[in-house]
Amino acid sequence: MYVCGMTVYDYCHLGHARVMVVFDMVQRWLRSQNYQVTYVRNITDIDDKIIRRAAENNESISTLTNRYIQAMNEDAALLGVQRPDHEPRATSYVPQMLSLIGTLEKNGLAYQAADGDVNFSVRDFAGYGKLSGKSLDDLRAGERVEVDSAKRDPLDFVLWKSSRESEAEEVKWASKWGSGRPGWHIECSAMACDLLGEQFDIHGGGQDLQFPHHENEIAQSEGAHGHSFVNYWMHNGFVRIDNEKMSKSLGNFFTIREVLEKFDAEVIRFFILRAHYRSPLNYSDVHLEDARTALARLYTALKDTPPDTQALDWNEPFAQRFVEAMNDDFNTPVAVACLFELATEINRDHSPVLSRQLKKLAGVIGLLEREPQLFLQGGGSADGLSDDEVAALITARAEAKKNKNFAESDKIRAELLAQGIVLEDKPGGITEWRRA
Repeated sequence: MYVCGMTVYDYCHLGHARVMVVFDMVQRWLRSQNYQVTYVRNITDIDDKIIRRAAENNESISTLTNRYIQAMNEDAALLGVQRPDHEPRATSYVPQMLSLIGTLEKNGLAYQAADGDVNFSVRDFAGYGKLSGKSLDDLRAGERVEVDSAKRDPLDFVLWKSSRESEAEEVKWASKWGSGRPGWHIECSAMACDLLGEQFDIHGGGQDLQFPHHENEIAQSEGAHGHSFVNYWMHNGFVRIDNEKMSKSLGNFFTIREVLEKFDAEVIRFFILRAHYRSPLNYSDVHLEDARTALARLYTALKDTPPDTQALDWNEPFAQRFVEAMNDDFNTPVAVACLFELATEINRDHSPVLSRQLKKLAGVIGLLEREPQLFLQGGGSADGLSDDEVAALITARAEAKKNKNFAESDKIRAELLAQGIVLEDKPGGITEWRRA
């Protein structure tokens, strides 16, 4: 499974949170059903927006992107998002991109324009539009594509951007077409095919990527290799505010960190999973408050759950209905409804067996994994950790980093952040901390 990840020039917003949580749920479910999953979620660390932001901040691109990659990992850990098996950065795959562009040129699908850019010739790829259902005639008639006199056709898209003299050296790579950098679309085709092969099972991302990004990925990949690229495409719906898509370009977005100032991270995860991944998700404080109340109901049913090491009983009736829902296009709203029915049964009968089932079923999709009392008492106050406890967690994080267990180190950092403890890593392996 390949999922289009973040372009790292700013903090992640709730739209990014939905992508991370949805496809984390997908990979968790597939693994629970004994599929052998290889999960790739890329990082776009070279892009026009990144270049502009670095220039505005008067800092190097690598400094900017490393800072926001760390922030992204912290946010993801707080939301219970497990690390993908591979998290490739675009800048590490430029040779693969150049190779792919060369194959497209050889196949008559790429050409170098007068301005030095190498473009994909859309009209020479017969299947263009098959994912989005858009025809070339409709696209041209709509005149929604920026006209570029250097292109053979306004719909052609860039594979390799020729360097401009004013650009910094860190955004220039040598190629047979001259110095330049990759276009956005070719990055994902190259990384996906390198890590998962020329054809793989699932490709995911936000609904806004279906066209043109994923359409262009298909054209590039199938144009180069001559066969089907992806078996199943999955697109999660938009996060909306006042019935408008949440996005940075519209200026109506909330960062994950802003929402975490008011709501527990698991409440946000629950809010996302309570909706079907393909449906629009309407954000408001009222909806988050409702999610918090609902999640508390589930945790209340777990208050007296005894410790247990037994495996989840998949043959139990509630579990069977949960499985049926999840296997129906990852229907988390119905699966979550099963959890509430199970909680009602527990509150009536006080069955420890069902209580354990509730905890384990919810845990399959990354919910109800904390101590009930901690959640119900509103755990997460900075006052709850003493200086010695903070120091012990910092030591544990350092040990995890030493052992290259970066998922654990990210988790500890995120947990401290949730408790109001901000870490600053200094040269020489020294970590300083302060209370936010």
